[in-house]
Amino acid sequence: MGTAGASTPLYPEGYIAASGERSAEAIDTPAPNRGGRRGWRKVGCDQAGQKAVAARRAAAEVADGMVVGLGTGSTAAVLLTALGERVRAGLRFTGVPTSEATARQAREVGIALVTLEERPDLDLDIDGADEVDPRGDMVKGLGGALLREKIVACAARRLVIMVDESKLVARLGEKTAVPVEVVPFGWTRTAQALRALGANPVLRGGAASPFVTDGGNLILDCRFPAAADLAALAGPVKAVVGVVEHGLFTGMRPTVLIGHADGTCEER
Repeated sequence: MGTAGASTPLYPEGYIAASGERSAEAIDTPAPNRGGRRGWRKVGCDQAGQKAVAARRAAAEVADGMVVGLGTGSTAAVLLTALGERVRAGLRFTGVPTSEATARQAREVGIALVTLEERPDLDLDIDGADEVDPRGDMVKGLGGALLREKIVACAARRLVIMVDESKLVARLGEKTAVPVEVVPFGWTRTAQALRALGANPVLRGGAASPFVTDGGNLILDCRFPAAADLAALAGPVKAVVGVVEHGLFTGMRPTVLIGHADGTCEER
């Protein structure tokens, strides 16, 4: 794991090490929190604060010389800010962005970027998730970058996922629809085929002004019955003609960093 010096705090202003110490040296000191894991504490974290705790803990995973996948979404945006702070303090690594939005922010904070074609093997990928179940399986893609996110995740030797408490679920699909990226041509026919699998697909953005991915595709947000085994449906959904990729990320065995309301960061 990469560490940061005293001049590069990994938590937002007002956060303290989970041990209760306030010194900069406490940043990378093992501290008791949930399950004996290292973490940071702030009393009464809201959702944004929980994301910040998880994201800044994830930033500590990046070490000099690494090639790192950079996720997309609100938690990933906090991660990029934290990594930018570390870069300004001397950290040198290369990022592979999963979206044009991530690429723009990464450049703004000074992170050097390469394409996956230039560096196809990554040391680490750090991203968020919309749902995480007890097995570490996930739903991703509410940020609209699921295809590139999955490609980058599969290219990394290790996957780190940052979430707040609200993203933890007993089963996939409990809180959110499953995004399915489809080609624009014949998307209504693709939606019909997904209905045959039990989905209730809704075109993101609506027919008048649909959301378009960086790859030029559309997204159908698919609700499935509560009894549906989404992990088992991953294959049949992917096999539908017109489907490019889906937001079910299963069997990837990520390290999950969870920011909690009490300000601790739990690692699973």
